[in-house]
Order: sequence, then C-alpha cells, then structure tokens
Amino acid sequence: MGAQNLRARFFAPPAELAGCFTSFYLLEVDLADGERVGDWLQPEWANLRFFFGALPETRRQDGTLLSGTPFSATGPSSAPVRFNLPATRMWGIGLLPLGWARFMDVSACSLADTVNDGLTHPAFANFVPLYEALRHTDLDEDDQAQLIGAFFLARDRAVRNAAQITAVHDALVDPAVHGAAELAERANLTQRTLERLCARYFGFTPQQLIRRQRMMRTLSAFMLADRAHWSQVIDLHYTDHAHFTHDFHAIMHMSPSEYAALDHPILGAFMAERAKVMGSAAQTLDRPGKR
Repeated sequence: MGAQNLRARFFAPPAELAGCFTSFYLLEVDLADGERVGDWLQPEWANLRFFFGALPETRRQDGTLLSGTPFSATGPSSAPVRFNLPATRMWGIGLLPLGWARFMDVSACSLADTVNDGLTHPAFANFVPLYEALRHTDLDEDDQAQLIGAFFLARDRAVRNAAQITAVHDALVDPAVHGAAELAERANLTQRTLERLCARYFGFTPQQLIRRQRMMRTLSAFMLADRAHWSQVIDLHYTDHAHFTHDFHAIMHMSPSEYAALDHPILGAFMAERAKVMGSAAQTLDRPGKR
C-alpha cells in the first residue's frame, strides 16, 4: 500500500471549542475488495472513530480483538495498539484533556489504554447520536465537519478547572519540562493537585505523561525523517541510549530495532500529512490552544 491509497483531511473545530480537540479528521483507505492493511497506533489522546463501509479490527492490550463495530472509542493510551483496516471511510475526533473534561463524565484513568465498542460502552453513549447523524447524512465533507462541530457546541459545558487543565497541558508539551516537580511548578499547582488532575483528565500520572511525551517526540522525529537512525532523533532528555532503549521497551513493548523493521503503511502517510497540515505529526505534540 502506498500513500496514493490513503487520503486524509483535517478540519479545525469551532473557535469556541479551541483546546478541546486535536482536530476532526477524515480518513479514506482505498484497497481492493477483501484486502486489509495493518499498522500500529502510537500512544495518543482519547479518540472517537466512526467507520462507514467495511469495519476494522483492533487488538486490545490484553490480546482480545475488537471487531464488527462502526464506532471505536479509545481512552488516552500509553502503549501501541495493533489494528488492521479494509477499504473504508472514517471520521476521527481526538479528545484533548480539556475536551475530556467538557464532554466525558468518567475519569480518564478509568479508560486509559482501553479500546471499546462505542455503541455499547456506557461512557460513550452520548456520542452514538453523532455516529447516527453522520451515517444518515448526504452532506459533503466540509458540511459534515460543521455537523460534528455543531454537535459538540450543543453539548458543551463550563469546566471550573479549565485553566488548570490548560496550564498542565501547556507545560506538558514543552520539551524543556522533564520532571513531575517541574510540571507542577510550571502549572502553579501542588504535587497532589497535579496528580489528581492528571488522573481525572489526562489518564496517567504526571511522570507517565512526561515519559510518554519524551517517547512521542522521538517517535515522531523518527517517522518524519523517513526512518533515520535512532541516534539522530533521540530526545535530549534521555540520559543515554540505554535509557532510551529501556523506555522504548516499556512503552512500545518491542525494541527500537524491531519497531524500525515494521512497515507503517497507514501511520507513515497519515503522520506526514498531519505534520504538513497541522504542524505536528502526532496528537500528543499538539499544544492545548491549537485549533
């Protein structure tokens, strides 16, 4: 499969929802009937994915398979997720921590590293009407993006600690921040408040989040540099190559050389297009105020 078999478009959410979403994105995969292509999702924020056409298969962390649903809903993740796609069309919505606060009613940590059937999981029931609206519409792509925006605008709500969430997120994506104590200081929070906020809206402990950011900066640089040598892209906050290799095993569940040997027919093309259009290759690198 080449990039010519994949088409991705990214749409800015309404200005009133700035900081809630990575983007609304439309992915179309063109394959022969019965053909499927596999890849690995990298660690990311929570996502809602609506499929129209043939349906994907996704391998959960416990080895079980999610298949047969047109609505795949994931919590924030700290590990790769194996999936395969047939010829399909998909609307995706990436929920940033502020978006989780404004549109989800459960703690992010309770759904971290999960892949769920959005049609049956109670935490995602509020989004089933959006899937149904997209399934039945004959609007063009731009108007469908407007439909998604209108759906969330109608359900938006005030969040009393929105400023704290944004401050933590803003500090988290700053490459200069590389410790939980520094993250708390930058966000002007006590360590205890930071830990509580991160569990509720970010899904992980402060240190886990910083570790994930460090890995994602390295992975994104690796993918965009067309599989450069790891030594050329390793984040400066790794103390040495052994530190990087240890973290890579812990997060990606494989060695750097094993990952480099994998084919990434979906993610490679998607990340390159995302970097060109959005300015960052991965959701986890988006700044909270970005639209």
